[in-house]
Amino acid sequence: MNSNHNVFADQSCREADAHVKSVEAQYRRIGVLGLAIHQNDHQARRRFVEWAQNEIAVVPDFHKRILLSDEAHFWLNGYVNTQNCRSEANPQVYVETPLHPEKLTVWCALWAGGILLQKR
Repeated sequence: MNSNHNVFADQSCREADAHVKSVEAQYRRIGVLGLAIHQNDHQARRRFVEWAQNEIAVVPDFHKRILLSDEAHFWLNGYVNTQNCRSEANPQVYVETPLHPEKLTVWCALWAGGILLQKR
């Protein structure tokens, strides 16, 4: 097994997230370039490829430094976190939720060294 595979195994989700944010800060230019890529936005795709090629020319292992991460919450009472689901909400609907429901939080990241996963 690769020694880097579980690099965050002994860290909390928050510590791992803080590390990821520091890595993200190094590559903040991605957001500055305005590279929101849509299916038919060929110019944005071309700009992204040119930017990535320039980065690889400067830092040959640049692709190994890219880390994609996210976290999800799974409530044990059946509640679904719809933070990433956007739709028109019905203001007439009342949904009762407990103050502190039990939940499982899963944080996962993908990078060249493998998959980093933490459950809490």
